[in-house]
Amino acid sequence: MDRSLFIAATGMEAQRINLDVISNNLANVNTTGYKKSRADFQELMYQGIKTAGATSAEGTEIPTGIQVGLGVKPAAVQKMFQQGDFVSTGNSLDMVIEGHGFFQIATPDGETAYTRAGAFKLDSSGNIVNSDGYAMEPSITIPSNALEITITQDGTVSVLQAGSTTPVEVGQITIAQFINPGGLKAIGKNLFLPSGSSGDATIGNPGSEGRGSINQGFIELSNVNIVEEMVNMIVSQRAYELNSKVVRSADEMLAMANNIKR
Repeated sequence: MDRSLFIAATGMEAQRINLDVISNNLANVNTTGYKKSRADFQELMYQGIKTAGATSAEGTEIPTGIQVGLGVKPAAVQKMFQQGDFVSTGNSLDMVIEGHGFFQIATPDGETAYTRAGAFKLDSSGNIVNSDGYAMEPSITIPSNALEITITQDGTVSVLQAGSTTPVEVGQITIAQFINPGGLKAIGKNLFLPSGSSGDATIGNPGSEGRGSINQGFIELSNVNIVEEMVNMIVSQRAYELNSKVVRSADEMLAMANNIKR
């Protein structure tokens, strides 16, 4: 009975973490380029009471042993990089990657971060930046007299300037790929950093070597499915409730044992 108290406690803690993940998904349902997370769990070690295959006192072989599990623990919280829905905005600096890949962002500390959020803007110098003012890599500057910005599917950025009828190429957008995007480290602000698990970024033009192509005038919505998350929340809540009932039942059994002599 003492063991069951601790086993149920691990189940309650696991469901608490599961609910944390679900609540973060729901909180970011309208976050551009957000990728939902999923909590994975694994069973804890087992306590062996009788070993299968051992010889009994009568000389026979025990066909099945007795192993009692000691609960559950969180194993991973994994990002799910399925593509979200696209929404047309008409904004010339809004971009989506149709397929695999990430935009590159230069952070203030000199690192290169990666994102699927393509809601870009211009700063006072004409540089293409994200919502926090972090510049896109490689850096692209739009002339102050640009009347129209065109971004092709292969990432070529051209502008039509005042007094001219011919577009001028001003930059080339490249995107990054990872062998294991699920291993990227989320740092907030829609940004990811590589880790030893994700592998190094391979950089190339959109549409090359399996990379996605760029579509101008769209943004990628969060890939959170509200109905699915609500169902997961109900399941998690019921699992937490069941584990709490195990704690209550074990406590009642201990109380009965304590009252045997009365």
